Amino acid sequence: MGLFDFLSNEGEKKPVEPAAKPAAGGTDFFGNAAQPEAAAGETYTVVSGDSLSKIAKHHYGDAAKWHQIYDANKGTIGSDPDKIEIGQVLTLPKI
Repeated sequence: MGLFDFLSNEGEKKPVEPAAKPAAGGTDFFGNAAQPEAAAGETYTVVSGDSLSKIAKHHYGDAAKWHQIYDANKGTIGSDPDKIEIGQVLTLPKI
């Protein structure tokens, strides 16, 4: 028995095509909702005395919209929305 005897004699096969990128509004590899770049909005750098509700009130006119800022920045902020730090750059989603 030779080294290549396990190969079939079916000839050359076409290589597997890479997976297509998810469409806008789809999910990433981990099942998280994908946000297109256009929906990202602008950025804001946290300054002393800021809170997510203050930023939401200033940019959206409604302090209750702080949840949208938090949801768009969980990777930067972490698990506690009250722990934003001076100098953090947050994405302000378009609402």
